Order: sequence, then C-alpha cells, then structure tokens
Amino acid sequence: MRYFYLHLLLLFSSYSAISQYTISGKISDENNNPLAECHVHIQNKNAISHQDGKFSVFGIPKGKNRLLISYIGYETIDTTVVVTQNLVLDFKMKTSVSFINEVVVKSDGLEQKIKKESAQHVEIINQGFIEKNINGSLMQSLEKIGGINTISIGSGQSKPIIRGLGFNRVVVTENGVKHEGQQWGSDHGLEIDQYAVDQVQIIKGPASLQYGSDAIGGIIVIEKNKIPKKNTFGGSLTLTGKTNNELFGSSLNVFKRKESLFFDTRITYNDYADYKVPTDHISIYSYRAPLYKNRLRNTAGNELNLHFSTGILKDKFSSVFYISNLKTKTGLFANAHGLEPRNVDTELHDASDRDIQNPSQNINHFKVINRTKLNGNTFKLEFDLGFQNNFREEYSDYISHGYMPSNYPETLAIKETLERGFNKNVYSFNGKISFTINKHAISSGINTEHQNNSIGGWGFIIPAYTQTNAGLFMYDKFKITKKTILHTGIRYDYGTIKTKSYYDWFTTPVNGNNEYLQRANTVKKNFGNISWSFGINYNSDYLLMRANIGKSFRIPIAKELASNGVNYHQFSYELGNPDLSPEESYQLDLGATWQKNKIYVDINPFLNYFSNYIYLNPTPEYDYAYGAGNQIYEYTESRVLRYGGELKIDYNFNDNYTAGIVGEYVYSEQLSGVKKGYTLPFSPPPSVLLHFTYSKDFGQNIQNTFASVDLKYVTEQNNIVPPENKTPDYHVINLGLGSDIVWGTQKVNIRFQIQNVFNKKYFNHTSFYRLIGVPEPGRNFVLFVKIPF
Repeated sequence: MRYFYLHLLLLFSSYSAISQYTISGKISDENNNPLAECHVHIQNKNAISHQDGKFSVFGIPKGKNRLLISYIGYETIDTTVVVTQNLVLDFKMKTSVSFINEVVVKSDGLEQKIKKESAQHVEIINQGFIEKNINGSLMQSLEKIGGINTISIGSGQSKPIIRGLGFNRVVVTENGVKHEGQQWGSDHGLEIDQYAVDQVQIIKGPASLQYGSDAIGGIIVIEKNKIPKKNTFGGSLTLTGKTNNELFGSSLNVFKRKESLFFDTRITYNDYADYKVPTDHISIYSYRAPLYKNRLRNTAGNELNLHFSTGILKDKFSSVFYISNLKTKTGLFANAHGLEPRNVDTELHDASDRDIQNPSQNINHFKVINRTKLNGNTFKLEFDLGFQNNFREEYSDYISHGYMPSNYPETLAIKETLERGFNKNVYSFNGKISFTINKHAISSGINTEHQNNSIGGWGFIIPAYTQTNAGLFMYDKFKITKKTILHTGIRYDYGTIKTKSYYDWFTTPVNGNNEYLQRANTVKKNFGNISWSFGINYNSDYLLMRANIGKSFRIPIAKELASNGVNYHQFSYELGNPDLSPEESYQLDLGATWQKNKIYVDINPFLNYFSNYIYLNPTPEYDYAYGAGNQIYEYTESRVLRYGGELKIDYNFNDNYTAGIVGEYVYSEQLSGVKKGYTLPFSPPPSVLLHFTYSKDFGQNIQNTFASVDLKYVTEQNNIVPPENKTPDYHVINLGLGSDIVWGTQKVNIRFQIQNVFNKKYFNHTSFYRLIGVPEPGRNFVLFVKIPF
C-alpha cells in the first residue's frame, strides 16, 4: 500500500511539472449567492468549487480549451476559453427546470446528470415530491416510485423493499452513515423523520461496492435539510392532518448562518388514533374478529423527533455535526398478538381509539454523525463518524406459555409487561479519498462498523450479540470519450459475529429433573468475501444507455444464525441455523433513457442470481414447549433466480398537462431446496400506475398550482410460497391538489390528497398485516400546510 501511494505521488509530481497555467474564479447563482461543490472540467482536469464558490484548475496548456461547469439543478455552462496566461473568471449559473410530474421531478442538472454518470438505475426524489405524497412514513411516501414497495406495519411505520428484496438486503444511509435499528423483524419500522428529509437517492440493484455487504438489493441515500446560505435566518412550520387515523402532526424548523458557522434545528410531533379499514371484521385462522367502527384496535401511536445540526464551513474545509433523537410509541393490533386472538379485552381497547394498551412498542433511536470534508487542489477527502443507539421495548400482558409459571414470579428482576427488549449500540467510520488522473476519476475508501446488541424481557427470540464489519474498496470512472464512461470497482469485506448463550429463566422437566434449558449457544462466525462491479454509460443528445454487471454478498445476521423462539405476530416458531454461508448474488442491470421534446421514456430490466439465498422455511414440525402448537420455521439456503424491471413513460402535452405510466415486474423462483419451484416471501405482484397532472401559475399570488389523478392497478399474486396466502388484484385511485399562496412577502405551501378515494378493500401483498387478512387503510383525506419564514 505504501508503494501504491508513492506511485500516485510521483504521478502527481510529473503531471504538474508539464503544466503551464491556472484558471480560477468564482461560481454563483443568478442572485449572486456562491455555489459550493460545482464540478469544473477543462482539458481532462477537474475541480470542485468551495463553500464561497471559488475554484482553481491547475496545469492548463496554452491555447483554446473547452470549459464545462455543472451543478445539480442548474444549466451546464459549456464555453471555450483562450489561455495565454493565468486567468481569473467568474461565472453565473441559471436554474434549470423542465416539466414536473407526479412520479419523479426531473431537471437537466438533477436526475439527468446523475444518470449520465452512473451505470446503475438511480432515482432522485426531492422534498417537494415527499410533500405532495406525504403518507404515514417516509417509505410509504415513496411507493409511487417504480420498483419500490414497503412492508407496512399499520399506518405509521414501514420498511423498504427494492425489487422484491427487503429487510437486511437494503441499506438506508442518513447523512453518509448506515442507519442501524432492529430491522431484522418484519414488524420493525424505519426510524426516519420524513419532515427532516431534503433529498432521497435510490439505487436499485446491488450497491455493495461503496456501501457494504448489506446493500445486496439496493440502497436508499437520505440527505437532511441543506446547509443554510450565508447570512441567513429563517425556518418553516409544517402542519399535517389526516382523517383516517385522525392524525395531527407538526414540524418546526429554525436555522441561522453567518459566514462560516451555522445551526439548524427541528422538532416534529405526530399523534394519531387507531386507523380504519374498509371492513367490519378480520378473519384470523377461522376466528371472525369484529372491528368496532371499522378501526383496527390498538394501532394508535405518537412520535416526538428532535434534530440539531451545526458546523463550520470554510473554503476548503467543512465539518458538520448532525444530532437526532426519534422516540415513538405505538400499539400493535390486539387481535394479532399472542397465541389466541379470541382472548382480547375488546371493551378495554374499544373504549378509546387514541389510547395505547398492550401489546405495544416503545422505540428510541439516538444518532450522532460528523461529516468532515477536505478539498485539496487535486484531491478530496471525506470522513464520516457515527454513533447510534437503538432502544426497543415490546410490551405485552404476561401469559404463561409451555412450562412458564402460571403466575408471574415476584422475584424475577424483569418488568412483568416487558416481553422483549433490545438495546443496540453502533459505532461507524467511513473514509474516502477522490482524485483524478487524466481521464480517470478514482475513489478509494474504507467502511467499518461495530454493533453490540443486548436483550431483555421475559420472552426470547434472538440472543445478544456483537458484530464487526470492515471493508476496503476502489472505484474508477474512466471517460473513454465525451459520450462514453467506463465504471470498474472492487471491494473486500471481512465480518465477524458472535452470539451469546441464553438459558430460560424458568425450569422445564427433563427426565424427571427440572432444568433451565439452553435456548442459544455461543456461536462465533467469521466471513470474508470479494465484491466487484463493471459498468458502462453511453450518452447522446437524447439517449442515455447503461449496463452494469456485478457480484455482491451479505453476511448472515444473528436472527438467521441463532433465533429460537415464538414470533407472536405470525403465530410461528423460528429456528436459526449456525451453519449458514454468506449470501452471494450476481446481477446484470440494463437501462435506457430517451428524452426529446415532450416525451420521456425510461426502461430498466435486470437479471439476478443467488447461489445461496437465506430463507425462512416452514417445516412439518410443531412447537409445544413454548407455545400452543405453532408451526416451526427453520432458516435454510437455496439457489434463486430473479428477473424483472421497471418502465416509465411521461408525455408533456403542453406547459400545463402531463400524463404518464409507471410499471414494474419482479419474478423470483427457487432453484433448489425443499421449496424448489416456489417464489420468495413478500414477492410484489406486477403493477402499473397511471397518472395525470394539470399545473399552472395563476398570477403572482397563486403559484405552482397542480391537480393530479393517480390510478394504480396491481395484479393478483398467485405465485406464492406456503404458508403465504394468494392476494387478489385491485385498483385504487388517489387525488392530489396543491398551490403556493403568496401574501406580500409570505408564501404558504398547501397540499391536499384523497387517498383510496372509493374506500376500496384491498390487500397489499407486501404488507405485514396482510398475513392475517388485514386490508389496507380506507379512505383518507390528507392536508399538508408549510409556512416558510
């Protein structure tokens, strides 16, 4: 490694020896505000503007040279400069805006720039899209994106699925650091405040190269609110109301910046009642559970989120701290927890639709992140440090199962209602260096993470564990020609996981003796693997084409290796397998984007092969020691073939009317194992979204007015893996309306939705509660008001 960096130093030295002149200057917007991180390109030389908008490009030869300046959301500057001496040039960039539709906001400087420089399928979603489609959680607000589904847990929590893959196969990063909660459970949501999100970047397909082994299915990159401009003070107040679960939400943001120092703070609070479904009963394993006033009893909740960021911003150096604490308390559907759905105190739960009784869960997620950047003349250094604590408690009334005492022991040092507890501490470090050599843009880095997860409560499903991961990567983006870019990369990961032993706190009779049975052994596993990627882009005036092939892998998690307990939400008993190997995946991604005049077409097929997909398989055995005859599920491996893709077409009739279609399809098949020939669980069925939008400005006081209609049709899902149930096809209609109202200097953003207009009863195949026959929420009126100041 020492010789490698010495070789780079010699290259830099020899290159600067033949250089002649320097071009420097300042880049600003139309209001003379400096623009940071603009990309400057001239004669195979690259530079990035600093926080004050200044830039310098060294080693420019004498004569005519083509100069390109690009920045997200602005028109690219393409000009020729004649160099006979050192030059100081200032540039102003104009905002670039093209048509807006209800699926993705597109602009030449935003999505098109990233797609031109990426060999994978990338979607960019901004804050305006989230505000127009605000839903119960961030991931539910993004479901209109092709290839994106969610495992929803009621009306306020969800976790992402990308092209049929979810759980620990999808990585979510926030401000550069991988988000870590208890995401292994299907009832565990994503602890992200969608009001604090400025931009979301979604990469579909394996992204393990730069983000680590868990990104085998894709990555969701979340960036919080932008850093304020110099000498500004302001904020916004956001109010949200929903009729289905009678939600009231508010989010207050205040920020201030002088020259180099700034702060940005936000507080978000939501409170909601039991949500309503378009049925008066739920059939749970032959039992007809009636619903009072169509409400899913005990699904109320509340959340309080606090955010604070501060830092220092210099010309070539910046260091920003992000601190957040998200606290939620939610009830769990009372009839879907435990071993007997009939034994529910309906009188207690139905007395109020806003109280939270047992079963319930309390979650607190605390996070501290530091992002530091150093911009040199020929390189860029980035460092991300993170600490997270995810504290989760699951409460339930004590019920004796198996050989547990019929009455809760007073001497047991565990709260009687605390069924399970998880306390995870995560320490993260990412480092990356980026530089250019001729036509090569090279980045190299390291990702490390250490987890320590302890457990509590009188129930058990997974043991306490520690896990450490580290990875090294190198990535090269080579501009073969002006229109063609070659991408190559390689990564090595090493991980170790150690689960701790666990014994029951109660005795079980064994051969005439009462013994404390061991539920989990001490298991230590080490894993190492190589990932690689090879891709290419071709960009013409109207057509973008991309292809990428790569190999990725995923380390088994503690639940897959060592679980041994009842999953009360799914009436199952789950057993881990300590002999599991890492998942290995090979995927081919293709894509083409064509945009000309009024038409935009984007198609993205993929082919994916797993040599060993880890799978929770139902067995013919039943557990009677810890439950009431729950079927036993065991983790196993099988070869899996997957293919599918997304299609998006938009047509802009004129300045006011836009129509489009978004379709998605995923097929999965197990090629080996006891479920050979079957699909994978939570496989989304094919779907198509038709949308129509009218937009217009009505003078200076009524701006950005829009009205939209969305019709989503989802086919039946008959391709299932037992014991999943088939789901019928359905269609659902949503309406949207919004405008920016201006009174003097004050602007108010108003967004209104009617979700599920006709109160349709339907089943989302990827929903958590769908497993027990719970339909999606009924009609919902949503009002969103944002008042910037």
